[in-house]
Formats: sequence, C-alpha cells, structure tokens
Amino acid sequence: MNYDINYLRLLAEKFPTIESVTNELVNLRAIMHLPKGTEYYFSDLHGEHEAFIHLLRSGSGVIREKIDNLFRSSVMEKDRAELAALIYYPSTQLGRARKVEQNYDDWCMITINQLVIVACEVSAKYTRSKVRNTMDPRYAGMIEELMNTDGTDVDKRTYYREMIESVVQVGCADGLIKALCHLIQQMTVDQLHIIGDIFDRGPRADRILDELMKHHDVDIQWGNHDVSWIGAMCGNPVCLMSVLRIAISYNGFDCLEDGYGINLRPLSMFAATTYANDPCAHFMPHVLDENEFDPVDPALAAKMHKAVAIMMFKLEGQLIGRHPEYGMQSRLLLDKIDYEKGTIKIGGKEYPLTDTSFPTVDPKDPYALTAEEQNILDGFQASFRHSERLRTHIDFIINHGAMYKVANGKLLYHGCIPVNADGSLQEVDLFGEKCKGRTLLDQLEMHVRRAYHAETPDSVDLLWYLWCGAASPLFGKDRMTSFERYFIKEKELQKEHMNPYYKYYDDPKFCAALMREFGLNPEISHIINGHVPVKHGETPVKACGRLFFIDGGISKAYRSKTGIAGYTLISSSHEIQLAEHRPFHRGNDLESPETYTTVHIVEHMPRRLMVEDTDAGERFKRRIDELQELLSLYRCGVLGEA
Repeated sequence: MNYDINYLRLLAEKFPTIESVTNELVNLRAIMHLPKGTEYYFSDLHGEHEAFIHLLRSGSGVIREKIDNLFRSSVMEKDRAELAALIYYPSTQLGRARKVEQNYDDWCMITINQLVIVACEVSAKYTRSKVRNTMDPRYAGMIEELMNTDGTDVDKRTYYREMIESVVQVGCADGLIKALCHLIQQMTVDQLHIIGDIFDRGPRADRILDELMKHHDVDIQWGNHDVSWIGAMCGNPVCLMSVLRIAISYNGFDCLEDGYGINLRPLSMFAATTYANDPCAHFMPHVLDENEFDPVDPALAAKMHKAVAIMMFKLEGQLIGRHPEYGMQSRLLLDKIDYEKGTIKIGGKEYPLTDTSFPTVDPKDPYALTAEEQNILDGFQASFRHSERLRTHIDFIINHGAMYKVANGKLLYHGCIPVNADGSLQEVDLFGEKCKGRTLLDQLEMHVRRAYHAETPDSVDLLWYLWCGAASPLFGKDRMTSFERYFIKEKELQKEHMNPYYKYYDDPKFCAALMREFGLNPEISHIINGHVPVKHGETPVKACGRLFFIDGGISKAYRSKTGIAGYTLISSSHEIQLAEHRPFHRGNDLESPETYTTVHIVEHMPRRLMVEDTDAGERFKRRIDELQELLSLYRCGVLGEA
C-alpha cells in the first residue's frame, strides 16, 4: 500500500529514526499477540449508585473468583472474603483492620503480598506500559518492582521482603494498599460500556458519574433519560420539568440539591401555597430510598410533584405547537378538559378526571404559564446552567457518549432501531430529510451535539422528542401517557404500545439484517440492548444468542418485574458470560460471590481472542503498514533520519 509522502513526513516527526520505527514495529507486533482485554457491559443504572459501584469495583464477582482460585488451598474463606472487600472498599476496610487486627503491621505485610499476587493475575495479559500507566504514580515504582521480582532468586526474595517491611516501617503501607486495590479494580475491567440511562429513579446518579470518570476506558450509549438531562442542561424547558418531575416523584432530592446544588426552595414555597388545600393524592412520591441529607415531607413533595407536572404539560403543549411535524398533537390534552364538569374528551369519548384541581390553568389559554410559574422556570434554568458539577458530568456524557457504538463485533444501543409493522426500517422525517436505520441514528447524534455545543433551537427542541417521541430510537413507544396515569383511571388509555422492533428482536434473521445495516458480520457479531427490563422468568438472551437484553432491574423501581437486581455482560478472550445479580444492600460486601452473583457462560470462543482480533488490532495493523512504508523510505534514502 502506497501512502501519501506528506502523511509519511508527518509520521516521521513522531518516529524520526530507523531505530524508533523498528522499536515501535516490534512493540505493536508483540501487542497484537496478547489476549484481548475483558469488556464489561452495564445498562439502565438509573441512579442506583451503591449497587453499581459495588458491581464495578468487584468486577461483577470476577475479582472474588480470582481470589478463590489463587488462595482456596492456603487462605480461609473468611479471610478471602475480607481480602475481596478490601479491594472493593480499601479506605473502609483499612479503618476496620486498624481497629480489629492485633498486629496491624504484620497484617499489612501479609495483605500487600496477597494484593501483589492478585495484581499480577489480573494484569498478566497486558503490557507493562499499560499496567504502569494505570498505577498511582506515587507508588508506581514500588508496585512495578514488587510485581516483577523473581521469587526463585534468594537475593531477590530478600529484596522483596525488605521493600515491604520498609513500606510498613515508614508508614506508607495504607497508601500502597489503596494503590494496589485501585490497580486490581482497573485491570479487571479493561473496557467499560454503559448502555444508557444513568439518571433517574435511583438516589444518586451523580455518584455513578463520579465513579465512571475515574475509569480509564469508558463509553456511553445515550438513553432517553440521559438525553432528557442533556436537554435540561441546554435550557430545554420541557426536558427540565420532566427531569424535576421524575426526581421529585422518586424522592431524588439528594441528587438535585446535594449532588448538583439545584435550589428547590422557590418551588416548594410556590407548591405549598398554590396547592395548600389539595391533597395531591395521585402525586405522592415513591420512597424507594431515604434522603441522606434533608428529608422532605411526602405531602409537600406531592404538591411539588404536581406543580412541576402541570408546568411540564403546559410547556409540552407549547413545544408541540412549534413542531407540528413531530406528529404529537394527540398529547395536547389540557385543552380537551371541561374544567367545570371535571371531564376530558379523548377520541370522541368523555372520561371523568380523578383530580379536578387546576388552580394555575386558564381554560381560555391552558398552555400559558402563570407569572409565578415563569419565574420558577427561569430560576431552574439558571440553576441548572450554573451547576459546575452537573456541567462536568454532562460534558463527560457528551464526550464519551453516542447514539450507538460498534465495538469488537458488537452493536451497542439503548432503545431500539425503529421499524415498521412488517419489520422494515422505519423512515423518519428530520427537518425535511428522510432517514432510517444507521443514518437516522447518525443524524440524531449530530443534533444532540449541535444542541449541546451550539444550542441550535430546533436541535434543543428535538432533545425532548428523543425523550418521548414515537419514532425516537431511545424511547421505542408510540406515546408517553404520564397525563393519563395521573388523571384518568381507565387502564386502556394508560397503555404505551411498543415499536414493532420489540416484536421482531427475537428473530435471528431480523437481528442479522440490523447487524448488516451497521456493517457487521451476523455470523460472529452480537447486539447488546437495554431500556426494557427483562421480566421475571424471561431470558435476556434473544435470537439464538445474537442479541442480549441486559436491563435486569438494577433499579429498585423495576425489581418487582425482573425478580433480580441487574445483569452484567462480560466478554473476555475466552467466552461471553452473563452475570445475574441479586439485590445489593449495605454491609453485604463481605458475602461470597455465589450469594450475590450467578455467572452463566453463554458463548465459548472457538479460540482465544487476541488483540489482533479487535478493533484496536485493526488500528495497529494500519499503523504497522504505515511504519513499514516509512522504514522503507528511510532505508532507500527518500527520507533522512533526524
């Protein structure tokens, strides 16, 4: 392959000599024959920070499994459990050890020895440079020496022992232990894929994002809840009210107030006054978690919930009026209410309302905000924009996220690929351009980025459509019936019909067609999907193993449907595993992995996969070809060495 001479001259700036080229060629060819790193896939975290952080730090039970394999015949089960807990929560467990261990220095020396053995095990398939780059730089020199000392040499054993004793004597054992624990966590999970919906329902999505930002290699496929938060950050008023509505309805005050510094006092004062005599019975919050900081009275929370819900329905009406092309006129319901009779007319039929108190709605102009509501909206928009921590987290989601990802033979997306009733790709009109399949997702991603970086008005509005629009790949339903669930008791009107995608996704031929749409070989590829919880008794493995649904109910709100507490899909060089988790509670981090996680092997690789079989391997192959060409130009004198 002949490369452009100007490109090769640029490459020569990085590799200015024959020696530098040959060294890089040797390095890349060696890396190509290492086993591929282990990839972890999580979906629909929904703010469930304690459970997710435990799964991430424990490698979904893999770290405990490795500890058992290494020490089963030499270390008691209780001590193996404590070693695993130390790796997951080093600060907490070091504090415990200081209190309970009779000889803390001896305990530290034994523990450092054990951690070095585990670190060597989990990092064995990576290059020294990759492992070194993952180490805490303050302890990198010591850790490298400990991990690469020849234990068969008497002098080296003495050197090893003296190093550990010196670490303990000078008082830096705790720091070294924490650094080793962090290294083990990071090396266990080489690549981390989050298949959408970090936010909402659970207590602290902000803490999940803090943890994700520490990881060395993470990507995010946006979910509709994530895009709603992006919209709120961009100033989309409907997305903002939707975010507040869900947070308040699930008692998520800690995330809003402590996590992001959002001032809720003006809303609470407005709601307490406006709905003073209204019990707001249909707006009582789901108290799945207690607030850690400032508990809010449920009666007041219900009034706040109703206040933002009414504001949201008004703002939805305004947005739908601006965009008739969305085809969402059926969601205009405030103008269908007979406020004197307390009824609503839908589809030519009249239904009684279960709640007839609308003190802020003007029947003559039902979608107009009152002056007080407008002030509250303005305050929230400013509060969201001025939250530095929220801006940092949304920046991370934008920079590490996308509508979908094709990675190592796997197609990752959160919701669905919209299709017609016959299973063919659904064509969607985006500002006059017809799009479907991969092109649709590419165009929608462009609009998300345009909304965030340029705040283009039509793109900012489109973020709300991605949240709940009928043709949104992130939503996958014909409508969102929030109004009906609040105000109308007829169950038929509350139904949300799934896109036909969910009728076909178990068909191997259908999945094969989707894979080809995204440039994948159906014979060796997989689809990894989230969004819809796998109900109790169903299997997450679809289409004869071609598609995995991994929304298993890590969120408490879904556990009654799923019967479990989430899935982790794990793709190693040997196999694909599905880890099934039971609910996590504070204090059960010392339990054996069998009581918390059940791991099933769902596919064995025909041979062990190496780096050369991955996307990174393809990039390395191209770089090797480029370096070979550069080397030939050096050797024939076309280019001179620096």
